[in-house]
Amino acid sequence: MSAIPRQDMGFVEAVDNTAETPGRRAPLVLNMTRFGEVTHQVARVNEAARPPLAWTVAFLISLALVGFLGFCITYLFFAGVGVWNLNNPIMWAFDITNFVFWVGIGHAGTLISAILFLFRQKWRTGINRFAEAMTIFAVICAGMFPGIHVGRVWLAYWLFPIPNSMEMWPQFRSPLLWDVFAVSTYFTVSLIFWYIGLVPDLATLRDRAKGTIRQLAYGLFSLGWRGSNRHWHRYEVAYLLLAALSTPLVLSVHSVVSFDFAVSQLPGWHTTIFPPYFVAGAIFSGFAMVTTLAIPARQLFGLKDLITLRHLDNMNKIILVTGCMVGYAYGMEFFIAWYSGAPYEKFAFMNRALGQYAWAYWIMVSCNVITPQLFWFKKVRTSIPLMFILCLAVNIGMWFERFVIIVSSLANDFLPSAWDKYQPTWVEIGTMFGSFGLFGMLFLLFCRWLPMVAIAEIKATMPQANPHWEGYAAHGAASGGATAHGAAHSPEGGAKS
Repeated sequence: MSAIPRQDMGFVEAVDNTAETPGRRAPLVLNMTRFGEVTHQVARVNEAARPPLAWTVAFLISLALVGFLGFCITYLFFAGVGVWNLNNPIMWAFDITNFVFWVGIGHAGTLISAILFLFRQKWRTGINRFAEAMTIFAVICAGMFPGIHVGRVWLAYWLFPIPNSMEMWPQFRSPLLWDVFAVSTYFTVSLIFWYIGLVPDLATLRDRAKGTIRQLAYGLFSLGWRGSNRHWHRYEVAYLLLAALSTPLVLSVHSVVSFDFAVSQLPGWHTTIFPPYFVAGAIFSGFAMVTTLAIPARQLFGLKDLITLRHLDNMNKIILVTGCMVGYAYGMEFFIAWYSGAPYEKFAFMNRALGQYAWAYWIMVSCNVITPQLFWFKKVRTSIPLMFILCLAVNIGMWFERFVIIVSSLANDFLPSAWDKYQPTWVEIGTMFGSFGLFGMLFLLFCRWLPMVAIAEIKATMPQANPHWEGYAAHGAASGGATAHGAAHSPEGGAKS
């Protein structure tokens, strides 16, 4: 077996924990026998005097893209939406494409945290923290687009049901208003859920902090956590309730987004398959993005023993399953169009596959249907370079799925005399890449200053946390009886063990 270099811990053997052994669970934490090692391995990333060079380069690139995003949005506000190449009938294009794409990316974080937590899937603990962070940042990117695409952004407050002197009230039958409530609720609950899970780990960083500013900052946000039995009881009850509250939101938020299309009368949009189809696609793209982020993070910050091949293998299996669901939905759309007997519906789908945007349709099919089938093979699911490339392809394909649904349906509607073609301008392309820069900047800041892995939760999955573990007596005597929860908030995190 090859050796994995780990900072300040020498070289250790790489362990393949993807093998299934009947009657025995595969370890989720490798090469660590003490709770203090977990604390140190995660906290040292935040405690380092300076970040790795690769982090700095990536942050500067993201910051440059954010600056260009600000320029594009400012130019849009001063010049108007005419700087976008929208026309009649294509009133939606890159703006809503990016909105739906980012909402889908934000889907997997809460799914990993809430639903897998309720089903007691312990493998979630290695990836749930930055998956939740991904949700928050993706929803921030998504929420930007409805605000800027309305044209008169200074009147965006009309969307909210507040009294005003003009007695203008929002149209509650508008699906765009449903988006306001769905996405804002989803963001709020996901943010609270993410923050509550951070509290014990913030207390660990507070107790380990050397500088006064860090102690004050981590101390403020750790809410006076001391790790008492009462604190843990309240924490676990709150976490469970928030997980139960988040679960229906996971299934509903992208269903509501799909209503933007399904409640219209446009061929290609007016279909009841959209809610489950959009939810499956959101989980599909979200898990692909989690894998895309996990691979460089575990490599760059030395977290291979906490984010193991088993975590990546399990996520690849979910990508395979949801990819098959998405492929089934693509085929079912054509069946529905044929079975409906509606000429406009038949034309809409034939035009997608053979019309002026056929190139985008076949990119979508290649990336979302054909590419994930390679995950049937374990060698592919456990090959870091291959899974990274395939997950990037899935994210590209899901962006094109949104583009195909929106633009191709609008470009060729009922009357040929009203048809038109859409090509994005540099402002739209710059805004799209700028949103990726915003996402990257927020995620990199999170990696630098907050624990990427849930320290307290991942310790609970180790055999040392089980009182029936065969080495518990010796380990407890050596560590002074430290437990996973007890070690989670101590200054050394159980390093004395």
